[in-house]
Amino acid sequence: MMEIMEGSHAVAEAVKRCRPEVVSAYPITPQTHIVERLAEFVADGEMESDYLTVDSEFSALSACVGASAAGSRVYSSTSSQGLILMAEVCFNASGMRLPIVMSIANRALGAPLSIWNDQQDSIAMRDSGWFQLYAEDVQELVDYHFLSYRVAEDHNILLPGFVCFDGFILSHTYEPVDIPDQETVDAYLPVFDPYQKLDANDPISMGMYATPDYYMEFRYELDRAMERAAGAIEDAGRAFGEHFGREYGSLVEAYRMDDADTALVAMGSICGTVKDAVDEMRDAGRKVGLLKLRSFRPFPQAEVARALDGVAAVAVLDKNISPGMAMKGAVGLEVRDALWKTGIDVYSYVIGLGGRDVRKKDIAAVADLAESGRGDMFYGLREELI
Repeated sequence: MMEIMEGSHAVAEAVKRCRPEVVSAYPITPQTHIVERLAEFVADGEMESDYLTVDSEFSALSACVGASAAGSRVYSSTSSQGLILMAEVCFNASGMRLPIVMSIANRALGAPLSIWNDQQDSIAMRDSGWFQLYAEDVQELVDYHFLSYRVAEDHNILLPGFVCFDGFILSHTYEPVDIPDQETVDAYLPVFDPYQKLDANDPISMGMYATPDYYMEFRYELDRAMERAAGAIEDAGRAFGEHFGREYGSLVEAYRMDDADTALVAMGSICGTVKDAVDEMRDAGRKVGLLKLRSFRPFPQAEVARALDGVAAVAVLDKNISPGMAMKGAVGLEVRDALWKTGIDVYSYVIGLGGRDVRKKDIAAVADLAESGRGDMFYGLREELI
């Protein structure tokens, strides 16, 4: 049934239907409404879960690690500085192969302090061993939670995952959203069956000390699991389509790319604006298309290469910056790596940092720049800094 709902509250409804046994999170703008609503569900008896109140984001994820290791399905959410405070624990969670799912309401990092949106926080954790999905709208945001638990808990994967969505733009926006009933979710997402767990009657050790003779193999196995996660996400996305009618069977989504000469590449809520801009450019006779990335980790190299085959120029809209890489963002670097054998020009445009508006005319201007061979720049800087 379709309901008009705030994005954060839609996340809470989705999480409730995932039946986590432990919820541990610390409030931080702009994800606070998620954990507030989950606390209400638990207090009102609508959700059977242990809700842990903790003293920091570091403690929140640490509690999730302990609960997951003990065999519970767990959930957390955070943003910005909160995620960075969790950094050590993020590496522990993936190294211990714990299938934790965490919502990331993307927000700029300080200093200077900003509560507004960009994707620097989750991008900064790209090498932590968590898979990362990026939602364009509230419906995708809801659906990705069901999909992420199914992938994370797959015994052939066993990795934690981020469900990333643009803070305020999605977290505080009201949109029509289909919240499936509990029975339908249960048919798609089975009861958690931990591959292994801490048990006093059958003792094991998890996350313990590794000498140089063994450590490298652990990282190798984690990397192989991330590679397998690409196929698992696609499989879970196709199964999702069978259950719910909305399919996510690819890590990328092409929009008006069939005959495109210029391709825009983006991820997150900006893709909706890009689609509108593409439509206007198409109406003006320009052959421009969009390639939306659903997954940043694992990065869909082969899918990106196939989707962009034959275009003349690629403009990557990066809501992050990798300082010291000649004004390029991390997504642009990944796309360039995927296409390095093709000779296609790939340009990175750092855009929308700290919540700066990105309008349709800005996207059209970026397409102009790519077509004229100008790129790898901050787009939209104040004039006195140029």
